[in-house]
Amino acid sequence: MPNIKIFSGSSHQDLSQKIADRLGLELGKVVTKKFSNQETCVEIGESVRGEDVYIVQSGCGEINDNLMELLIMINACKIASASRVTAVIPCFPYARQDKKDKVGSRAPISAKLVANMLSVAGADHIITMDLHASQIQGFFDIPVDNLYAEPAVLKWIRENISEWRNCTIVSPDAGGAKRYVTSIADRLNVDFALIHKERKKANEVDRMVLVGDVKDRVAILVDDMADTCGTICHAADKLLSAGATRVYAILTHGIFSGPAISRINNACFEAVVVTNTIPQEDKMKHCSKIQVIDISMILAEAIRRTHNGESVSYLFSHVPL
Repeated sequence: MPNIKIFSGSSHQDLSQKIADRLGLELGKVVTKKFSNQETCVEIGESVRGEDVYIVQSGCGEINDNLMELLIMINACKIASASRVTAVIPCFPYARQDKKDKVGSRAPISAKLVANMLSVAGADHIITMDLHASQIQGFFDIPVDNLYAEPAVLKWIRENISEWRNCTIVSPDAGGAKRYVTSIADRLNVDFALIHKERKKANEVDRMVLVGDVKDRVAILVDDMADTCGTICHAADKLLSAGATRVYAILTHGIFSGPAISRINNACFEAVVVTNTIPQEDKMKHCSKIQVIDISMILAEAIRRTHNGESVSYLFSHVPL
């Protein structure tokens, strides 16, 4: 493919390398370093004049540092006369701060701020995956391709859960992820249940009510992200007590911060399956239940189609071979 360059930020170089390998390209030369006062410095090591540039940087790890690095890389390419700069952000940072939660609250809408920063830095296009709130696409005045892990998740369920025809897909939250969960249940032609939870404060669940039937079935919890894992571990206990034979959790973004790993180890999951939008190697060393679905081919195919001016919507329902 002519006139295309792929650069990797420092948040997830393994994923960037897989994307480049899939496309038959070398990752572009870039040196990122920090001055002693912790300012980020980026040097693009090759010409990008007139090129279609893709910068892969996930919103994970040291989120603020990685976001700043992405902004600087976008700007460096833009002022070096790149013809188009696309930010490939597998896990979008600050996506949970997408609205004011209480009437008259002074909460910020930080996802909108991040969208403005990316646009001002010079991004012409965003490719991301399973946005926590799909309205974030409307925070941008540039095209946003929100890809879905759903086809890869369906493939994993069919290949790894032998009695998937007798399962119930469960949403651990009656909120935004419900659409994603009902879509998976429809495509597998199985039942759907949801857990209504009441929170007293952020990251702490007070009470849970199961709506739907899981008795004598495999229960598959599906959500777009898991952070401290309090919700899904509570939900797993609720499902077992409601008669589920086995419980799996499938999540797009496994953030796993704070006590998450110890909670998963102590919970009754058969497996906790996540995609590699966020690096999981260290987490897998401490938790044998974590399994990873590789989504690099979906992102690589989205890049290839964008570069060639082809439709990306095929990827909403198919996993590239």
